[in-house]
Amino acid sequence: MLLATLGVLTILALMSAILSKRISPIVALVVIPVVAALIGGFGLRTGKFMIAGIESISGVIGMFVFAILFFGTMTDAGMLKPFIAWLLRVIGRKPSRIVPGTALLALLVHLDGSGAVTFLVTIPAVLPLYDELGIDRRILACVASMAAGVNFLPWTGPTLRASAALHLSPSALFTPLIAVQIVGLIFVFATSWLLGRREERRLEARAMIPNIVSAESRLTREVERPPFFLLNVLITLVVLGTMISGKIDPAIAFMLGTVIALTVNFPSLKAQQERIAAHAPAAILMASILFAAGSFTGIMKGTGMVTAMASVVVNHIPQHGLRLIPLALACTSMPLSLFFDPDSFYFGVLPVLANAAASAGLPTVTVAHAALLGLHTTGFPVSPLTPATYLVVGLSDVTLAQHQRFTIPFLFAASLLMTITAVLLRILPL
Repeated sequence: MLLATLGVLTILALMSAILSKRISPIVALVVIPVVAALIGGFGLRTGKFMIAGIESISGVIGMFVFAILFFGTMTDAGMLKPFIAWLLRVIGRKPSRIVPGTALLALLVHLDGSGAVTFLVTIPAVLPLYDELGIDRRILACVASMAAGVNFLPWTGPTLRASAALHLSPSALFTPLIAVQIVGLIFVFATSWLLGRREERRLEARAMIPNIVSAESRLTREVERPPFFLLNVLITLVVLGTMISGKIDPAIAFMLGTVIALTVNFPSLKAQQERIAAHAPAAILMASILFAAGSFTGIMKGTGMVTAMASVVVNHIPQHGLRLIPLALACTSMPLSLFFDPDSFYFGVLPVLANAAASAGLPTVTVAHAALLGLHTTGFPVSPLTPATYLVVGLSDVTLAQHQRFTIPFLFAASLLMTITAVLLRILPL
């Protein structure tokens, strides 16, 4: 009980520190769990927990660092200019079209099931357009997060984890939720349009329409392909394709891609050093945050605080309340993403909840359905326990606090709407 209380207090302190902007995320992710571990009496073992957590995401850190360098180099080479010009011609200069278009792009990219790839492709592709037109970057981070979050396909991480943990087929988990996901996606595009429309009004009120018009005409004129355009597109497709296929580790794919991109587009030593130096601050900041996040996750797992929190929840559910486990889990699934990392929940907590619900005569699959309505689906792009969150804020160039404050209400609303739909369709029992 004491360990569970310490775990809850640690999470709450971390979220409060980040959202209040009193200390930086790096400081919060390191100091708060270390203090909690020392209070819990783990002493020097805390360091071992931190190293274990860092080692578990070392490959992810390498991928993010070289992904930033790769896409930064390609942007400097002008690969995105023709795409932005084409996008402006297709959807015009209206944010009410651009923002839903961003959601559609993110949704299509996320068909591969990887949130990291979705953000790596979507955000760098449209961020220059958002900056040119003066659209709030928080909207870009929010819309990309919503589109990826409300897309729990059979091959996505949460569905595969739930399937493996409860010995269910991914299709059996996903098929009943198709209608629920459609409702969620309708919410995503409706919200995207409303956010875009609100930006139009804001820009009009600030008399920024002339700037938008000039931005459109300027970018539209830049239709001439920059040097090595087709080769750069081919390099990018090869890097992303090999990464998605799983045949090459993502960190290696981006590492080799960065080297090739620099050699092709900036052959001189001085030019290569300048490009690396230009993007090094963002890469170092991202790596620092991810090291801190790995340390935090390692402490939470190593000390047993995650397991203790789950046990207390299950043990304090009264017998007559066991039938409400799926509904309660669905309603709280998105916020719970802020407390549990994906592996800890789906492999540690979900089986316990499923067994408890089964003792009340409920099918195991209902608990899995409840979890998929928010737990590291809609919740993963804002959780401090997932590397993808730091990828979103790093690529969008917004702070973690700004992203969470702006995006969490929309993701929570999507999760609750899908929960209501699941109840109405009798997927979740009352």
